[in-house]
Amino acid sequence: VAGGDWRTTSDRAVVAARQGAERGHWTTGGDIAARIDWARGLVRGKAVTDGIRLIVDLVGTGVASQESVPAAFAVLEIAGGDPWQAAVISANLGGDTDTIGAIAAGMAGVCAGFRRLPQEHVARLKGLDIAQVRALAADLIAVRMAKSGSGKDAAA
Repeated sequence: VAGGDWRTTSDRAVVAARQGAERGHWTTGGDIAARIDWARGLVRGKAVTDGIRLIVDLVGTGVASQESVPAAFAVLEIAGGDPWQAAVISANLGGDTDTIGAIAAGMAGVCAGFRRLPQEHVARLKGLDIAQVRALAADLIAVRMAKSGSGKDAAA
């Protein structure tokens, strides 16, 4: 992600999916990079309800990566990069909503930042210690920064 906005990050995800397909092991099913691109275009500019219907009917919301990953990027497109909207839209899809929501809302959240979340909703979460979340985020950023330049991030 490295500070990119949600559109740039989505474009980078397509590149990463292509690289993964070249380096990984072939499996049956649609090409994930191509399906991400297709799904994003399919819902671009559509109303939320129309976009949800297209995702459910055409992209699919099953547990297979060929469905859940493109669905997540379609959700991100419909939500316009808004993390809360991405979470709400994902929850209304049916199917593998937790995976789709984790990807879509996670991508949107990391690009938009914590402040973009509706704080009144965050405050109502039970069992969540914001200080622990912030500490974990800081630790993850520190690890990421420590690995920069080590060659592990060359493909990112």
